[in-house]
Amino acid sequence: MNILEELEFRGLVFQTTDRAELEKLLDEQSIGLYVGFDPTADSLHIGSLLPILTLRRFQLAGHKPIAVVGGATGLIGDPSGKKQERTLNGPEMVANWTQKIHAQLSRFIDFEAEENAGIVVNNYDWTGDMSVIEFLRDIGKNFSLNTMLNRESVSARLETGISFTEFSYMLLQSNDFLELYRRHDCVLQIGGSDQWGNIVGGIDLIRRATGQQAYGLTIPLVTKSDGTKFGKTESGAIWLDATKTSVYQFYQFWLNTQDDDVIKFLKYFTFLSKEEIEALEQEVADNPGARKAQKALAEHVTTLVHGQAETERAIRMSSVLFSGDIKELSVDEIQEVFEGVPSTSLQRDHATDIVSLLVASGACSSKRQAREDVTNGAISVNGDKVTDVEREFTHEEMFGGQFLVIRRGKKKYFLVKFE
Repeated sequence: MNILEELEFRGLVFQTTDRAELEKLLDEQSIGLYVGFDPTADSLHIGSLLPILTLRRFQLAGHKPIAVVGGATGLIGDPSGKKQERTLNGPEMVANWTQKIHAQLSRFIDFEAEENAGIVVNNYDWTGDMSVIEFLRDIGKNFSLNTMLNRESVSARLETGISFTEFSYMLLQSNDFLELYRRHDCVLQIGGSDQWGNIVGGIDLIRRATGQQAYGLTIPLVTKSDGTKFGKTESGAIWLDATKTSVYQFYQFWLNTQDDDVIKFLKYFTFLSKEEIEALEQEVADNPGARKAQKALAEHVTTLVHGQAETERAIRMSSVLFSGDIKELSVDEIQEVFEGVPSTSLQRDHATDIVSLLVASGACSSKRQAREDVTNGAISVNGDKVTDVEREFTHEEMFGGQFLVIRRGKKKYFLVKFE
């Protein structure tokens, strides 16, 4: 398969301009292409992973990827998909976030390749010193107000209101494409389906300013079959930064993918071959309980983002938690694994008998319920079943002298920390 055929197999082509011409160009020569990432936080999240990996697919096919970190556009805010104005972030904050995102992108794009090394650039480099007069005269004159008002990102906001600042975002992004065309022979822009209007604006600007042809390709926005938002959990967004989303939590997110989504996500987010994915699809049909596709998805994506060693650690932690033998975990791993479970902090002089602990942790609603659960064998503490209602715990028995992990039934965990 050529690169467009592979993207289509993976469901990654939403729209293209001049499909036949673009395919011919990609087959005949190595081209420069770019994706933009605005620094709206100090880390990218998994919503950004699809365009990042698409850049990597193009590089593996012999093309030259350019990642644009929006030090300038990040100060403005893209109206696409937003119902109201963004809160503007300060220049120092955006500059700091830009540096962090630059470092994250380095994990996915090969900057040392001999023939098609990737690059990361900051659009503030060519936008920061541009005067208002230059912007209006050299860029603004090429855009029809009627056309801009008809773009979905703008028209969707006309009822609720849109500022001139966000209205101008399309011009800034279009200028990025023009500058990349001039500086790096970049002829293709890739983005999410909500970026179509901005991409077409850049193509038009290149044609007007240079008389040359450029191209656009959009990839679908990721959706889940159950209608819930992709990349969100009860605890918030899934980040690529391990200090914001632990490797274990990251691995678990992918491991918990529904059967209806797992093959689509294998196509989107892994570099497994067509044959490997089809074999896993058959596994889902024949033996869904084994969850082989989910395990493959979680392992491959976590390795891409965090490396093999951290992935193996997350797999071990997951296996330990599933078996209930949590004694193998370190204190740090205990805190990481149980970060999302109900947690209670107690003073060191608090009663440590099992009944008091079950009530204090919220595992049981009353002492009567606690005694019944212990007697019925429904309670484990630090991996050991507790059947004695008089059982007390010393601080020496606790993880790190301060943590107790209570399990009620098979799946309900509670973390108790003694201060």
